[in-house]
Amino acid sequence: MTASKTEAEKAAPPGERPEQIEADERETVEELARLRAPVIYRIISDEGRQELARPAASIWWSGLAAGMALGLSVVMKGLLHHYLPDTPWKPVLESFGYPVGFLIVVLGRLQLFTENTLTAILPILTQPSRKRFMQLTKLWGLVFVANVTGALIAAAFSTIPGMAGAEQLSAMLEISAESLDRSMLELFLKGVPAGFLIAAMVWMMPSSKGFEFWVVLLMTYLIALGGFTHVIAGTTEVGLLILNGQGGLALLPGFLLPAALGNLVGGTGLFAVLAYAQVKEEV
Repeated sequence: MTASKTEAEKAAPPGERPEQIEADERETVEELARLRAPVIYRIISDEGRQELARPAASIWWSGLAAGMALGLSVVMKGLLHHYLPDTPWKPVLESFGYPVGFLIVVLGRLQLFTENTLTAILPILTQPSRKRFMQLTKLWGLVFVANVTGALIAAAFSTIPGMAGAEQLSAMLEISAESLDRSMLELFLKGVPAGFLIAAMVWMMPSSKGFEFWVVLLMTYLIALGGFTHVIAGTTEVGLLILNGQGGLALLPGFLLPAALGNLVGGTGLFAVLAYAQVKEEV
Protein backbone atom coordinates (compact mmCIF):
# COMPACT_ATOMS: atom_id res chain seq x y z
CA MET A 1 0.00 0.00 0.00
CA THR A 2 1.39 3.44 -0.92
CA ALA A 3 1.84 6.06 1.77
CA SER A 4 -0.56 8.99 1.80
CA LYS A 5 0.67 12.09 0.00
CA THR A 6 2.19 14.92 2.03
CA GLU A 7 0.72 18.40 1.91
CA ALA A 8 3.65 19.55 -0.26
CA GLU A 9 3.01 16.74 -2.73
CA LYS A 10 -0.70 17.57 -2.90
CA ALA A 11 0.03 21.28 -3.51
CA ALA A 12 2.78 20.69 -6.03
CA PRO A 13 1.94 21.27 -9.71
CA PRO A 14 2.13 18.15 -11.88
CA GLY A 15 5.72 17.12 -12.49
CA GLU A 16 7.20 19.26 -9.70
CA ARG A 17 8.71 17.47 -6.70
CA PRO A 18 8.45 18.74 -3.08
CA GLU A 19 12.22 19.20 -2.87
CA GLN A 20 12.03 21.56 -5.83
CA ILE A 21 9.41 23.62 -4.03
CA GLU A 22 11.58 23.77 -0.90
CA ALA A 23 14.58 24.91 -2.97
CA ASP A 24 12.48 27.64 -4.60
CA GLU A 25 11.21 28.76 -1.21
CA ARG A 26 14.73 28.93 0.20
CA GLU A 27 15.85 31.02 -2.79
CA THR A 28 12.93 33.40 -2.28
CA VAL A 29 13.72 33.76 1.42
CA GLU A 30 17.38 34.49 0.66
CA GLU A 31 16.38 37.17 -1.85
CA LEU A 32 13.99 38.85 0.58
CA ALA A 33 16.18 38.57 3.68
CA ARG A 34 18.22 41.59 4.71
CA LEU A 35 21.85 41.24 3.68
CA ARG A 36 24.22 40.56 6.55
CA ALA A 37 27.28 42.77 7.04
CA PRO A 38 29.81 40.12 5.85
CA VAL A 39 27.82 39.69 2.62
CA ILE A 40 27.78 43.45 2.01
CA TYR A 41 31.52 43.54 2.69
CA ARG A 42 32.17 40.80 0.12
CA ILE A 43 29.97 42.49 -2.50
CA ILE A 44 31.76 45.83 -2.15
CA SER A 45 35.18 44.13 -1.96
CA ASP A 46 34.50 42.31 -5.23
CA GLU A 47 33.55 45.60 -6.83
CA GLY A 48 36.72 47.16 -5.40
CA ARG A 49 38.90 44.42 -6.90
CA GLN A 50 37.35 45.06 -10.28
CA GLU A 51 37.99 48.79 -9.96
CA LEU A 52 41.62 48.23 -8.97
CA ALA A 53 42.17 46.16 -12.11
CA ARG A 54 40.55 48.57 -14.60
CA PRO A 55 42.69 50.09 -17.39
CA ALA A 56 44.00 53.59 -16.74
CA ALA A 57 42.19 55.05 -19.76
CA SER A 58 38.83 53.74 -18.54
CA ILE A 59 39.44 55.17 -15.08
CA TRP A 60 40.44 58.56 -16.51
CA TRP A 61 37.44 59.11 -18.79
CA SER A 62 34.98 57.83 -16.21
CA GLY A 63 36.51 60.12 -13.57
CA LEU A 64 36.45 63.11 -15.92
CA ALA A 65 32.76 62.57 -16.65
CA ALA A 66 32.07 62.24 -12.92
CA GLY A 67 33.76 65.55 -12.14
CA MET A 68 31.78 67.34 -14.85
CA ALA A 69 28.53 65.76 -13.64
CA LEU A 70 29.16 66.88 -10.06
CA GLY A 71 29.39 70.44 -11.35
CA LEU A 72 25.63 70.17 -11.87
CA SER A 73 25.19 69.88 -8.11
CA VAL A 74 26.56 73.39 -7.69
CA VAL A 75 24.60 74.71 -10.69
CA MET A 76 21.28 73.27 -9.50
CA LYS A 77 21.74 74.43 -5.93
CA GLY A 78 22.63 77.89 -7.25
CA LEU A 79 19.53 78.00 -9.46
CA LEU A 80 17.27 77.05 -6.54
CA HIS A 81 19.04 79.67 -4.41
CA HIS A 82 18.20 82.23 -7.09
CA TYR A 83 14.55 81.32 -7.68
CA LEU A 84 13.38 80.50 -4.15
CA PRO A 85 12.09 83.36 -1.99
CA ASP A 86 14.18 84.55 0.94
CA THR A 87 12.66 82.68 3.86
CA PRO A 88 14.09 80.86 6.92
CA TRP A 89 13.46 77.49 5.19
CA LYS A 90 15.19 78.44 1.93
CA PRO A 91 18.38 76.40 2.72
CA VAL A 92 16.21 73.33 3.38
CA LEU A 93 14.76 73.45 -0.15
CA GLU A 94 17.76 74.69 -2.13
CA SER A 95 19.84 71.81 -0.76
CA PHE A 96 17.72 69.46 -2.89
CA GLY A 97 19.63 70.71 -5.92
CA TYR A 98 22.89 69.29 -4.57
CA PRO A 99 22.10 65.56 -5.10
CA VAL A 100 21.57 65.99 -8.88
CA GLY A 101 25.22 65.48 -9.86
CA PHE A 102 25.68 62.63 -7.38
CA LEU A 103 22.66 60.81 -8.79
CA ILE A 104 24.19 60.97 -12.27
CA VAL A 105 27.57 59.77 -10.99
CA VAL A 106 26.40 56.95 -8.71
CA LEU A 107 23.54 55.56 -10.80
CA GLY A 108 25.63 56.03 -13.95
CA ARG A 109 28.49 54.01 -12.38
CA LEU A 110 31.09 56.75 -12.93
CA GLN A 111 34.37 56.93 -10.99
CA LEU A 112 34.19 59.22 -7.96
CA PHE A 113 37.13 59.71 -5.61
CA THR A 114 35.06 59.73 -2.42
CA GLU A 115 33.31 56.48 -3.37
CA ASN A 116 36.68 54.82 -3.88
CA THR A 117 37.77 55.77 -0.36
CA LEU A 118 35.60 52.80 0.69
CA THR A 119 35.21 50.54 -2.36
CA ALA A 120 38.88 50.25 -3.25
CA ILE A 121 40.18 49.95 0.29
CA LEU A 122 38.09 46.98 1.49
CA PRO A 123 39.90 44.25 -0.53
CA ILE A 124 43.23 45.66 0.70
CA LEU A 125 42.14 45.52 4.35
CA THR A 126 41.24 41.85 3.86
CA GLN A 127 44.30 40.81 1.83
CA PRO A 128 46.97 43.53 1.89
CA SER A 129 49.75 43.27 -0.67
CA ARG A 130 52.28 45.53 -2.35
CA LYS A 131 50.58 45.00 -5.73
CA ARG A 132 47.20 46.12 -4.39
CA PHE A 133 48.68 49.18 -2.71
CA MET A 134 50.24 50.16 -6.04
CA GLN A 135 46.90 49.63 -7.77
CA LEU A 136 45.19 51.74 -5.11
CA THR A 137 47.71 54.55 -5.58
CA LYS A 138 47.08 54.50 -9.34
CA LEU A 139 43.31 54.41 -8.92
CA TRP A 140 43.10 57.20 -6.33
CA GLY A 141 45.58 59.39 -8.19
CA LEU A 142 43.90 59.03 -11.58
CA VAL A 143 40.36 59.40 -10.27
CA PHE A 144 41.23 62.43 -8.14
CA VAL A 145 42.97 64.29 -10.96
CA ALA A 146 40.23 63.35 -13.44
CA ASN A 147 37.48 64.43 -11.02
CA VAL A 148 39.16 67.76 -10.29
CA THR A 149 39.74 68.40 -14.00
CA GLY A 150 36.10 67.61 -14.80
CA ALA A 151 34.86 69.84 -11.98
CA LEU A 152 36.96 72.76 -13.25
CA ILE A 153 35.66 72.19 -16.79
CA ALA A 154 32.13 72.36 -15.41
CA ALA A 155 32.97 75.63 -13.66
CA ALA A 156 34.42 77.10 -16.86
CA PHE A 157 31.42 75.96 -18.88
CA SER A 158 29.06 77.66 -16.42
CA THR A 159 30.78 81.03 -16.95
CA ILE A 160 30.46 81.01 -20.77
CA PRO A 161 28.32 84.00 -21.78
CA GLY A 162 24.79 82.84 -22.48
CA MET A 163 25.02 79.67 -20.41
CA ALA A 164 23.69 81.35 -17.29
CA GLY A 165 22.12 84.72 -16.69
CA ALA A 166 23.93 87.33 -14.63
CA GLU A 167 21.58 86.82 -11.68
CA GLN A 168 21.87 83.02 -11.87
CA LEU A 169 25.66 83.17 -11.98
CA SER A 170 25.62 85.59 -9.07
CA ALA A 171 23.60 83.07 -7.04
CA MET A 172 26.12 80.30 -7.83
CA LEU A 173 28.96 82.56 -6.73
CA GLU A 174 27.08 83.47 -3.56
CA ILE A 175 26.67 79.87 -2.42
CA SER A 176 30.27 79.11 -3.46
CA ALA A 177 31.61 81.96 -1.35
CA GLU A 178 29.57 80.84 1.65
CA SER A 179 30.86 77.28 1.59
CA LEU A 180 34.49 78.29 1.07
CA ASP A 181 34.69 81.11 3.61
CA ARG A 182 36.45 78.77 6.02
CA SER A 183 39.93 78.10 7.33
CA MET A 184 41.87 75.02 6.24
CA LEU A 185 41.08 73.40 9.58
CA GLU A 186 37.36 74.04 9.10
CA LEU A 187 37.52 72.61 5.56
CA PHE A 188 39.17 69.47 6.93
CA LEU A 189 36.71 69.04 9.80
CA LYS A 190 33.72 69.64 7.53
CA GLY A 191 35.17 67.13 5.07
CA VAL A 192 35.16 64.27 7.57
CA PRO A 193 31.35 63.84 7.83
CA ALA A 194 31.02 64.28 4.06
CA GLY A 195 33.45 61.40 3.48
CA PHE A 196 31.65 59.31 6.09
CA LEU A 197 28.23 59.92 4.49
CA ILE A 198 29.47 58.99 0.99
CA ALA A 199 31.03 55.79 2.36
CA ALA A 200 27.78 55.03 4.21
CA MET A 201 25.91 55.51 0.94
CA VAL A 202 28.19 53.01 -0.82
CA TRP A 203 27.75 50.53 2.04
CA MET A 204 23.95 50.80 1.85
CA MET A 205 23.68 50.32 -1.93
CA PRO A 206 23.80 46.48 -2.01
CA SER A 207 20.81 46.36 0.37
CA SER A 208 18.88 49.05 -1.50
CA LYS A 209 17.68 47.22 -4.61
CA GLY A 210 15.04 49.41 -6.21
CA PHE A 211 15.67 52.27 -3.76
CA GLU A 212 19.13 53.42 -4.88
CA PHE A 213 17.74 56.79 -5.98
CA TRP A 214 16.49 57.58 -2.48
CA VAL A 215 19.68 56.42 -0.75
CA VAL A 216 21.82 58.71 -2.92
CA LEU A 217 19.34 61.56 -2.52
CA LEU A 218 19.26 61.32 1.28
CA MET A 219 22.99 60.97 1.90
CA THR A 220 24.05 63.77 -0.45
CA TYR A 221 21.19 66.03 0.68
CA LEU A 222 22.55 65.73 4.23
CA ILE A 223 25.97 66.85 2.98
CA ALA A 224 24.44 69.99 1.48
CA LEU A 225 22.14 70.72 4.42
CA GLY A 226 24.96 70.29 6.92
CA GLY A 227 27.32 72.51 4.93
CA PHE A 228 29.87 69.69 4.81
CA THR A 229 32.82 69.79 2.43
CA HIS A 230 32.94 67.49 -0.59
CA VAL A 231 36.26 67.89 -2.36
CA ILE A 232 35.02 67.41 -5.94
CA ALA A 233 31.75 69.36 -5.78
CA GLY A 234 33.67 72.04 -3.88
CA THR A 235 36.23 72.23 -6.68
CA THR A 236 33.53 73.55 -9.01
CA GLU A 237 32.76 76.25 -6.44
CA VAL A 238 36.45 77.18 -6.19
CA GLY A 239 36.72 77.24 -9.98
CA LEU A 240 33.75 79.58 -10.26
CA LEU A 241 35.28 81.99 -7.76
CA ILE A 242 38.68 81.99 -9.46
CA LEU A 243 37.27 82.42 -12.98
CA ASN A 244 35.16 85.35 -11.80
CA GLY A 245 38.04 87.15 -10.10
CA GLN A 246 36.97 86.43 -6.53
CA GLY A 247 40.10 84.50 -5.64
CA GLY A 248 43.59 83.69 -6.89
CA LEU A 249 44.92 80.35 -8.11
CA ALA A 250 46.28 79.68 -4.61
CA LEU A 251 42.67 79.19 -3.55
CA LEU A 252 42.59 75.82 -5.35
CA PRO A 253 45.36 73.92 -3.50
CA GLY A 254 44.31 75.64 -0.27
CA PHE A 255 40.92 73.98 -0.68
CA LEU A 256 41.88 70.64 -2.25
CA LEU A 257 44.37 69.51 0.39
CA PRO A 258 42.26 69.87 3.57
CA ALA A 259 39.01 68.84 1.85
CA ALA A 260 40.53 65.68 0.34
CA LEU A 261 42.17 64.74 3.64
CA GLY A 262 38.88 65.25 5.48
CA ASN A 263 36.99 63.08 2.99
CA LEU A 264 39.68 60.38 3.25
CA VAL A 265 39.56 60.37 7.04
CA GLY A 266 35.77 60.11 7.02
CA GLY A 267 35.53 57.52 4.24
CA THR A 268 38.61 55.37 4.79
CA GLY A 269 39.90 56.24 8.26
CA LEU A 270 36.52 55.94 9.95
CA PHE A 271 33.87 54.14 7.93
CA ALA A 272 36.06 51.60 6.08
CA VAL A 273 38.02 50.66 9.19
CA LEU A 274 34.84 50.30 11.25
CA ALA A 275 33.21 48.23 8.50
CA TYR A 276 36.21 45.90 8.44
CA ALA A 277 36.37 45.66 12.24
CA GLN A 278 32.81 44.36 12.49
CA VAL A 279 33.32 41.57 9.91
CA LYS A 280 37.01 40.64 10.11
CA GLU A 281 36.24 37.41 11.97
CA GLU A 282 33.67 36.40 9.33
CA VAL A 283 35.34 37.13 6.01
